[in-house]
Amino acid sequence: MYSIHYPYYTEQRQTNKLIKDIEKAINGEYSAIQCYEKIAQLARTEKERTQILEIREDEQKHYNQFVQIYRQLTGKQPQPKVTEDCPNSYRKGIEMALRDEQKTVDLYLDIADNSNHPFMKEVFRRAAADEQNHAVWFLYFLVNLNWLRS
Repeated sequence: MYSIHYPYYTEQRQTNKLIKDIEKAINGEYSAIQCYEKIAQLARTEKERTQILEIREDEQKHYNQFVQIYRQLTGKQPQPKVTEDCPNSYRKGIEMALRDEQKTVDLYLDIADNSNHPFMKEVFRRAAADEQNHAVWFLYFLVNLNWLRS
């Protein structure tokens, strides 16, 4: 009798983990949207400010897509929350953004790999590629800051 329920139990556990990971992704995007607005205001140049605001637009797009997926899976509206405080200095904000974008790539690829839904796979793979691109931009800003200090 236990073996009859095992596949359902395993599938349900996988679905629960997927939903938790998507909640984490939603909270991460929500936090990034708030923080990147702040970092953009602290940017040293208009060019940097513009690029950070473009990154923020990508994060808003990801957020909206993830909310849509979450609602389709659960039938509920997520309750996003800021999960990490944004630093008050440009350098610390850029450092945090770089670390966060890199961690996020792995999370999104894991979600894509663990999903059986083609649309969800594509959304999270695309978001992972965007996050990697964002990390490169934040690394570029950080290298320029370090170069100016030396």
